Amino acid sequence: MVFLYSIFVNFLIFGMKILSLFNDKTKKGVEGRKQSLDIVKSAFSATDKVLWMHAASLGEYEQGLPVLEKLRKNFPNHKVLITFFSPSGYENVLKKKHIADAVCYLPFDRISMVKEFISQFDCELFFTVKYDYWYNLLAELKHKNVKTFVISALFYERQSFFTTYGKWFVKQLKKNVTWFFHQTQHSYVLAKSIGLLNSSVTGDTRFDRVKQLRQDNNHVDFVEEFISEKKVIVFGSSWQAEEKIAKIISEKNENLKIIIAPHDLKRVENLKEIFPSAILYSELQNPQTLKPSNSQTLIIDCIGLLSKLYSYADIAIVGGGFHEAGLHNILEASTFGVPVIFGNHYKKNPEADHLISAKGGKSFEDENSAALFVLNLIDDEKLLQEMSENAEQFVTKQPNSSELILQKILSL
Repeated sequence: MVFLYSIFVNFLIFGMKILSLFNDKTKKGVEGRKQSLDIVKSAFSATDKVLWMHAASLGEYEQGLPVLEKLRKNFPNHKVLITFFSPSGYENVLKKKHIADAVCYLPFDRISMVKEFISQFDCELFFTVKYDYWYNLLAELKHKNVKTFVISALFYERQSFFTTYGKWFVKQLKKNVTWFFHQTQHSYVLAKSIGLLNSSVTGDTRFDRVKQLRQDNNHVDFVEEFISEKKVIVFGSSWQAEEKIAKIISEKNENLKIIIAPHDLKRVENLKEIFPSAILYSELQNPQTLKPSNSQTLIIDCIGLLSKLYSYADIAIVGGGFHEAGLHNILEASTFGVPVIFGNHYKKNPEADHLISAKGGKSFEDENSAALFVLNLIDDEKLLQEMSENAEQFVTKQPNSSELILQKILSL
């Protein structure tokens, strides 16, 4: 099976190199990995004690960060490494203020590459987030007696671990992972069923992260002037389906304010065609004679504002749930006591079901049904207030996951 896994890794590398000829995102990942070894060589010496967090992409980074921050406080003399598989995580974090001494792509999981990479520093502790497992990496960390953890682990029935050919993968996890910290009881039970006994339920660390957002300065220039004391709906990480909902709502209720933050800034030109009278956020930086309150729709044509914008919302519509791409982060809105509306494609987002059960959110099969519900909700002050309170309490009542994880790590 080791041989077959090596073949898989080589095919993955070959496939990504071919795809990189046609896909800019893949090209960034392939080219970026060529720099990873030099990055760690520059940042660390072979004797530097290092705390290492790996995240597949930006969402997993946000889940792991509360734990990494606590570890950094408990090990102030250690250095910090953050690795990514995806360019979307890597590039976004580089643009932000972060606590790492080095940020780079995770090398491809060839044994030789992994050994050379790890030999550049003394890894004290490693954790990956959710379910991004690379088996040669885990084996080499175990060989070096590194404590290895999985934060916000999420097991579900359709993973390879629960198939007849998945026994080898389970064996690697059992052998090489010190402890699994599960998001849900269901994940914990599934892991136990295949013999992964070194585990506990600690909840989703993203709740810790979004609770912190309440304490931040969430002011966004010009937004209050745009809203002008009217009810506002924020469309976060929107795709075409959410844009359709926004269009329906804007035509049915001209007294509402609509803020759209697309999942991809390439959508801005399309949004300008759909909403010809909308203003861009960048235009407000030099308003001249422009009066923000005269427009119904504000299009956010920059990154980094979405979590703050949710603090202004009366209702949030979060993108990705109307197709197989998957639902984006709904917790950033709910932490501010905002009812969250989304599509019903969220199989990898157990928090969506829990928010619905708490009556702080609602999902729909199609855009028209979602738009109709939102229009009715805006007119029903009592229901709007109830859903708002439910959404806020849903986040508030979650355990302090990162503290539970920290205490367990320190005890091992």
